[in-house]
Amino acid sequence: MNPFFEKAFAVLQYVLPHHLLSRLVGYLARSRTPWIKSTFIQVFMKRFDINLSEAEIEQPERFDNFNAFFTRALKDGARPIAAEADAIASPADGAVSQLGPIRGADVLQAKGHYFSLYELLGGDGELTSTFSNGSFCTIYLSPSDYHRVHMPYTGTLREMIYVPGRLFSVNQATTRNVPDLFARNERAVCIFDTDAGPMAVILVGAMIVAGIETVFSGQVTPTPRQVQRQRYDRNAPVTLEKGDELGRFLLGSTVIMLFPENSAGFSSALSEDSPVRMGENLGHFRAPEAS
Repeated sequence: MNPFFEKAFAVLQYVLPHHLLSRLVGYLARSRTPWIKSTFIQVFMKRFDINLSEAEIEQPERFDNFNAFFTRALKDGARPIAAEADAIASPADGAVSQLGPIRGADVLQAKGHYFSLYELLGGDGELTSTFSNGSFCTIYLSPSDYHRVHMPYTGTLREMIYVPGRLFSVNQATTRNVPDLFARNERAVCIFDTDAGPMAVILVGAMIVAGIETVFSGQVTPTPRQVQRQRYDRNAPVTLEKGDELGRFLLGSTVIMLFPENSAGFSSALSEDSPVRMGENLGHFRAPEAS
């Protein structure tokens, strides 16, 4: 996109009613009215060249509504999961937005632009200390991608933090032009305990995203819209294996993974815009060796 149009698109988003637009789209996406769902699905398939050959359901007319089509399950074996015990599996189909070391408590958003780890984590100082100087990987899911999010590494859910916010687009143009984008948008911060240490998997909402869902809490839309925390490690622990479904987006968005200092390393073959598929080996996650 031309730089002028990129900036104009970013500026326009500041004045758009993000949540109203998302609610309207969500209403239509849930509709079971045949002509509404069929029109949405057919237009979307043509616009983004969707191939259903990997999906459990290959016939568009069999989906109950657009949301069911958009979050369609894949056939067994369509995405092999990285088998190595310490491998970090890609949580989603998409493209690497950025990855690498966290600079103190600053996370790279785009070339020359950083955002606050503290703000990303909902203002939690203890968690910020846990992941400061650690490693991160941000994966962007375009509208044409498979939209279920899976576990990158086996872990037991400690807590989920809902952080309210805006719903800016998270495409590359907006990432380059809206400061602190991922710390501004609505998000669900999921903290897991693993055999290699703590791990965060953050599901970031975006423009027109009709919702974020997780397998342990359903749709993440708390009222009132304020930071809310839910503990899962006290009464009924939730353990998810590497490759298990964690959640899904009801339209395109972003997943951010965080790892503590000296615990994770990513493949040298990965860089900005590298395409990835769910289950692909992105690197390794190991507990730091005692000195």
